[in-house]
Amino acid sequence: MIRAFGTLLILAAATTLHATEVPEHSGHAGQPSPQKPARIELLSRRWQFDTTKPARSTLDVETPEAVFEAPADSTLGFSVKLTVDLKQVDGKTSILDIPEVLTVCLRQHDPRNRDRQNYPAFKRADGSVPVLEATVRLHSAERPDWEEMTIGFPLAMLDRPEGEHELVLHFTGVRWTVYVDGELVDNDFPFGYPQWPARSMWRLNAEYVKQAAIHVPAIAPAPKHLPKPHVAPVQYWTPPGHNCWVGDVATLFHQGRYHVFYLYDRRHHQSKFGKGAHYFEHLSTADFTTWTEHEAATPLEEQWECIGTGTPFAYQGKLCLAYGLHTERIYPDEKTTLPAQMAYIEAHGCTGTFDRSAPGAPIGSTYSVSEDGVANFKKTWTFFHPCRNPSVYHDSDGRLRMFANNRGKGAWESASVDGGWHCLNPEFPPGGDCTFFFHWGLYDYIIGGFTGLWSKPADAQDSAYEDMVAKGLDFYDGLNVPAISEIADGRFLMAGWTHIHGWGGNLVIRELVQLQDGRVGSRWMDEIMPATEAPKVLAAHAADTTTFPVDEPSFLLTFDVHPAEANKGRFGISFLPETGEQAGCEWQVRVDESRAQFGPGSLNEYAARQKSLREGGVPHRNGDYAIENLIGVDQPFPVRVMVKADEKLGGSLLDVEIAGRRTMISYRPELTVKKMRVRVDGVALDNVQAAPLKALAVHSTEAM
Repeated sequence: MIRAFGTLLILAAATTLHATEVPEHSGHAGQPSPQKPARIELLSRRWQFDTTKPARSTLDVETPEAVFEAPADSTLGFSVKLTVDLKQVDGKTSILDIPEVLTVCLRQHDPRNRDRQNYPAFKRADGSVPVLEATVRLHSAERPDWEEMTIGFPLAMLDRPEGEHELVLHFTGVRWTVYVDGELVDNDFPFGYPQWPARSMWRLNAEYVKQAAIHVPAIAPAPKHLPKPHVAPVQYWTPPGHNCWVGDVATLFHQGRYHVFYLYDRRHHQSKFGKGAHYFEHLSTADFTTWTEHEAATPLEEQWECIGTGTPFAYQGKLCLAYGLHTERIYPDEKTTLPAQMAYIEAHGCTGTFDRSAPGAPIGSTYSVSEDGVANFKKTWTFFHPCRNPSVYHDSDGRLRMFANNRGKGAWESASVDGGWHCLNPEFPPGGDCTFFFHWGLYDYIIGGFTGLWSKPADAQDSAYEDMVAKGLDFYDGLNVPAISEIADGRFLMAGWTHIHGWGGNLVIRELVQLQDGRVGSRWMDEIMPATEAPKVLAAHAADTTTFPVDEPSFLLTFDVHPAEANKGRFGISFLPETGEQAGCEWQVRVDESRAQFGPGSLNEYAARQKSLREGGVPHRNGDYAIENLIGVDQPFPVRVMVKADEKLGGSLLDVEIAGRRTMISYRPELTVKKMRVRVDGVALDNVQAAPLKALAVHSTEAM
């Protein structure tokens, strides 16, 4: 039985506002959500292996060593099934060894080191982090330096960190996976294969391993369905597991369902020897309360596959997902189809259509098609453009268009998705980041990955796009590669991910608001806010510097801001640990400058001025940054702050909504909030309340 993380929830829809309107502040602490909390019904992580066929070799405590004939074809893979007796170790201890092929060990991991595997997500009660790791040795002509691939898990993620468990180590060529009691707990994506000695000797450590059996070829696991699906909250969600994260998000509302495709990440882009090995997983919902986790839309099938960001789109009545292959991460360009693709464009003035029969490893833009209009995607293996991050969409006139991102740029158009794409504008959008188009009312928008936003009147030429970031009128709020989709009733959602220790983090979904002049802001969605316990009034009126204790590490803070004079004053709240300022975070608002920021927390002073995106700041890093040109702060306005502590993150998320018009989020490593230091100048904070978040039950895996 594997321990699960409990996470919390917020979601979003959208509203069009007049410039003078302020959304009603309806989400005060302690008010229950008017509907059932939104949750994801997760696929089973349970698998079973049919080991009725004889093993190639077996070991036990009576026979801890043996020799067996090496597999004739290493590409067939192998499975090793172990009965282990887990126990505390000092240092590092080998428990199974196949020389030059496989090593399994137990060791103590540094509880301060979250690099790559994020093992400290699960610590023992004494703070230690014992882990089990399995290392396979690989060989390939193309990448001779890619030799050892290690997967593993912290023992504390098990309900019984010590005692007997069944492990399966499973190598298929495409995947290298470890299962514990049928639960998939870690995997990576190899390049290359083991080189087996002609006669392979292997041994077990009888103190820790009671039985071992090796099967060649690898045994295909079968999914084990559970009578009741496990569930998880939506907002701030990360996939189950100690090192699993949400990467780039792509969304679409299609036939009454909102689809969220995301690049599944382990190790913050460090899988497959740092090349990422991402692929698109898939969530969807028809009512924003019950979400479904579907099978992967683009599972990896070849060792050279590394999938890049794309966009879902509807084509000829079918739900499709465009994406790119970053094959350049594995092979040099001359060993891919890129030279042939570029030669075709040079000769014909448009892109050609390529498939897997073309010489070289496939590279560039392709797409997958849903067989039922909801899920069940099948890859076409049709390659229609050399860029790696295609953004395929229909413009406001219904024309099929694409922005070419990563190893491409500009706007393209075609009558067919399969090829014939010709360039409309070779320089705009500039490419690089993952750009998305959306049309809202009288305006068209292009948002660009981490830092770009352009807008124009919908009836204007493409040359009329203006740079909203240069004007300080963007709505970047700490999310990475935000994707925007219109849903029912003219509402718009924005989804993206938070930066946690590196590439990949939490899923966050926002509601968007649009002003009459076309400017866009963001807010939370009250009806899908997480439930809270009864609120505690911290102060009816706070007009002086004060400190409030914090009872729970995850809570909702609400208050109303009343400037003494219009457009003047500032305040800051430092979220601090129990003692000192280390890892503290200040959230500050300059009413006089219509500006808000995250900065270092302090007991004694305001944080120094931080930079906005326009000024060279980096909101997508989720640390210290500013947003400018706030909306609705020229009169009394409400504020909501969600503080979410999470052992998996090794710190806390601070998520803020300002006047129902702007949001900003920051990740603070090593911070568990124990007190808040409030500092005010020329403003008062009224009705200051804090309410602990109610824990949403997350089902753990049942024992086999």
